[in-house]
Amino acid sequence: MTDLVASITAGDVTVAGVLAAEALKSAARSRKWTIEVEVRTADGVLNPLGRTQISGARALLLIGPGPSGDPRFAGLEVVAAPLADVLADAAGVIDRAGGGSPASPPVAGGGEGRKRIVAITSCPTGIAHTFMAAEGLQQAAKALGHDIRVETQGSVGARDTLTDEEIRDADLVLIAADTQINLSRFAGKRVFQSGTKAAINDGQALVIRALAEAQIQGAAGGSLAATVAAEKAQRAGARTGAYKHLMTGVSYMIPFVVTGGLLIAVAFALGGIYAFDDSHKGTLAWALFQIGAKSSFALMVPALAGFIAYSIADRPGIAPGMVGGMLASSLGAGFLGGLAAGFIAGYGTDWFNRHIRLHRNLEGLKPVLILPILGSLLTGLLMIYVVGTPVAGLLALLSDWLKSLAGGSAILLGVLIGAMMAFDMGGPVNKAAYAFATGLLASQVYTPMAAAMVAGMTPPLGIALATRLFSGRFTPDEREAGGAAAVLGLAFITEGAIPFAARDPLRVIPCLMSGSAVAGALSMAAGAELKVPHGGIFVLPIPNAVTHLGVYSLALIAGTLVTAAMLRVLKKPLPAPAS
Repeated sequence: MTDLVASITAGDVTVAGVLAAEALKSAARSRKWTIEVEVRTADGVLNPLGRTQISGARALLLIGPGPSGDPRFAGLEVVAAPLADVLADAAGVIDRAGGGSPASPPVAGGGEGRKRIVAITSCPTGIAHTFMAAEGLQQAAKALGHDIRVETQGSVGARDTLTDEEIRDADLVLIAADTQINLSRFAGKRVFQSGTKAAINDGQALVIRALAEAQIQGAAGGSLAATVAAEKAQRAGARTGAYKHLMTGVSYMIPFVVTGGLLIAVAFALGGIYAFDDSHKGTLAWALFQIGAKSSFALMVPALAGFIAYSIADRPGIAPGMVGGMLASSLGAGFLGGLAAGFIAGYGTDWFNRHIRLHRNLEGLKPVLILPILGSLLTGLLMIYVVGTPVAGLLALLSDWLKSLAGGSAILLGVLIGAMMAFDMGGPVNKAAYAFATGLLASQVYTPMAAAMVAGMTPPLGIALATRLFSGRFTPDEREAGGAAAVLGLAFITEGAIPFAARDPLRVIPCLMSGSAVAGALSMAAGAELKVPHGGIFVLPIPNAVTHLGVYSLALIAGTLVTAAMLRVLKKPLPAPAS
């Protein structure tokens, strides 16, 4: 007779599900219990539990977001746990079932433990990861029997904005973001912060952890300085260091770059490449150039620096960061100077905040008067007398080198950018290549941006093509998802390839990197320039947005074909269904 039965819902993460099954079996054996485990994957059920195995079991372990109303398990005590808990401590999960105690997370549909959750998701580019994290949280909360409302702070601004009433009635505020989020409206609420990855990979585990570990945000009605301190303390556990601060700055910079790039392209289309000349003054083309180049583009470096500093030192860091960014632009230090200014302003202002002690009646002056002034003085003086000139020289050398690239050197850089864009499809390596290419736009270096975008479009497009040409190597679900991947690829959303890579990373990721490396190399070899950092195929028809359009399109096609061909070679055919 079986002591325990377990049903693991692994979905796309088949390997994790199998490992969890083995961990449960090992833990049960160590306690001299018998257990039967089924693993529900996207491709079917491994070792499905039958009536004979279930009869006589004392409890059911429901692992992952599985169905709670399965009639096979009627009458069994249910112990629910996320997949991550089993992988971390299978023995603990077994003990919960063996002791007859119900699981701490409620089964879907539970009543007493039902919580009201409000959440915010955001990622640096504000596109794919923002909405994937929101979907992950919504599905997780539903599976655990909680109510949730998610506000997405994407590239087009906030959607489904949380109301004051929803925040007031919430039991938990869950922030799943890779950028800095303003927490001032959550004063007095229990707040938990995490990155988007946790929400996407295992939303249930994140919700359970948030309910257990959330901390009270700065009390309502407290001083601004107290709120700033509370925000810093709250996100200390979720911070990922300089990378997160950089990505926060990049996320706020991108709208300025997109706006400026498109308006400059339209200005050139209407008035020619000399639309900026005084001879065109008063024309629409000249006006669009003033808006795009002299205003929007001029603000990209200050925005980058200001919001890097904001990520480090909260609101008191914005003014010093933007002042430093403006000085970087005027000194010719460009985006490298902006990076330096942002980190100097952020860490400098944060240092002043921690070391300056005032009477509590004067503490409110720190974030609005003392910190911005001292931070701006520190940043400005260092930029003028120490940092600005050498960084400007370094940027000039880098720009001249990139503009002079030809032949093998250009191809090598294209291969590197392309491979980085496909390696983790929206992760840190991808974002590093993208931030590098985007930052160079301020210095009128456009070739890396072209290589980055074409290489970022290739992975989902190559997979979509492979699902059509070599359907025998993909599951029915993957073939159906191929169409959506194609649309995402055309829009330069590399994350469309993630579900395919997650199922078979050792074969799929090298294929994606190969195709993107080819696309990036061809783009750089042709000297293609792109003045807009996003938009995919939809910006290509805009005159002057991209140069060498014909060769650039061929680079995209070639990268897509290489990806599909590599998938044909490396992915194994699926076994034919039994007749």
